[in-house]
Amino acid sequence: MGLFTSTEFNDLDALFVDQLEDVYDAEQRLTKALPQMADKASDPELKKAFQEHLKETEGQIRRLEQVFKIFGKDAKGKTCEAMKGLVKEGEEVISAKGDAHVIDAALICAAQRVEHYEIAAYGCIRNLAQRLGQPQAAELLQQTLDEEGDADKILTNLAESFINREAART
Repeated sequence: MGLFTSTEFNDLDALFVDQLEDVYDAEQRLTKALPQMADKASDPELKKAFQEHLKETEGQIRRLEQVFKIFGKDAKGKTCEAMKGLVKEGEEVISAKGDAHVIDAALICAAQRVEHYEIAAYGCIRNLAQRLGQPQAAELLQQTLDEEGDADKILTNLAESFINREAART
């Protein structure tokens, strides 16, 4: 959502659909980035975490499509500039050279930025769905919000338990 936009928000429904389209695009972009991150990761547990989150992300996309249906809309995305930028930053890490442990730490940093963005996005649209009287949509969005929080915790655990320690030894 740009500062200077021609988008009109005359009701909460319009805002909700705008935000839903934004996060739908974000998840589509992430499905392209996660395999690259998994390939770049040298630590087997980090690689596995990225691969598992890719499967979760694919399920999240299906949930978003259900939410679109609940609101009587076709599932479509609008360019998510935030995710576009986060993916670009992640691509810098993917193309980086250097110590494998440090690169794993950098991959976690990039991935946690994505998770934090998604946590904020899903929290907002879940709240909007609740306000719009759509408990089924809110529950679907809450499931994804929970998964994003869990993914963030997994990344934190990997970083704190050994990856950052290994990176610090270089």
